[in-house]
Amino acid sequence: MLGMIAMALALTLSASSVAADATIPSLDLAGAKDPAPLKRYEDSLIVSYEVKAFDEYLLPIAPLRIDPDRARRDGHNNRWFTPMESVELEGRVVRLVYLIPEGRSPLEVVRNYRDEIERLAGQVLFECKREDCGGDPGRSSGGGGGEMSLAMVLRPAERIADPPLSTGACAQTERIQDQRYLAASLPDSLGHLSVHAYVLQTGHSCRALNGRTIAVVDLVEGKAREQRMVTVDAPEMARAIDATGRIALYGILFDFDQATVKPESAAVLAEIATLLRSDADLKLLVVGHTDDAGGFDYNRDLSQRRAEAVVARLTQDHGVDARRLLPVGVSFAAPVASNQTEDGRAQNRRVELVRY
Repeated sequence: MLGMIAMALALTLSASSVAADATIPSLDLAGAKDPAPLKRYEDSLIVSYEVKAFDEYLLPIAPLRIDPDRARRDGHNNRWFTPMESVELEGRVVRLVYLIPEGRSPLEVVRNYRDEIERLAGQVLFECKREDCGGDPGRSSGGGGGEMSLAMVLRPAERIADPPLSTGACAQTERIQDQRYLAASLPDSLGHLSVHAYVLQTGHSCRALNGRTIAVVDLVEGKAREQRMVTVDAPEMARAIDATGRIALYGILFDFDQATVKPESAAVLAEIATLLRSDADLKLLVVGHTDDAGGFDYNRDLSQRRAEAVVARLTQDHGVDARRLLPVGVSFAAPVASNQTEDGRAQNRRVELVRY
């Protein structure tokens, strides 16, 4: 009997050491700092902090709406929602998650950020509240089996790096109420700003934060992404494949963080179809590649879905036999340049055709 009690106690202690409950901090997260010249809401504390030297960012500037393909789901079985209008950005991305002083509302937080935007001579592009933002207004980034929320568009749960049940994770994944959202452009090189504020409605492990207001502030420094199209014709594709067995294509474009082939890709897809018609024996791997922004598994899934989307467009729009195409997603396993620079990341985001 004593042995069983000791074993149960050991298991309990082991479990508690793996994931401690969230707590109210007294200081900012170590290493975190406000990005100059942006100020924070007075007396708030940073509980999560992330900086990416160069990344993509989708800034919603209109409410979310359900995807036209109403059967579409995200990786957590939520019905897919997407902004009715958005700005696709690239640059240095700084994310700060602030715990706001007790008794302060999301409305007050957003109003103060409006003042800050005015001080910096910026422009508010869009503002919404509660259900007017679209999607599920009671969810942040966590949860499955329902409707996507604004938070899931801004910061999908699989991209949140904070440890489970930490203060930073709880602040971003628990249920919410009274959400407020603001998107703005800032002058010169300051870029764009996103502010998402809400009141947490937490479960037991995150109970210390229950009822507290959170503000997630994303600053995207740099210019909007250039829309470039590189078209390689069918004879050039054939020459490269004959010489090396493969060719890298940069003219197949996708919506940010999604597997939707953009209309600007039509010319390249038509050339691939011409290539296949010119050689009836040719079979191709359609290989999706990403840069290293985000986790490997996340990008492997994204690259696989993008490769499958290219195959779908070739079979549906051009009548290509699906048996001649094999979609493969390899995440960032095969870079052709350094992911430490903007040009390098751009080279790594590509679709390759490989003879097999």
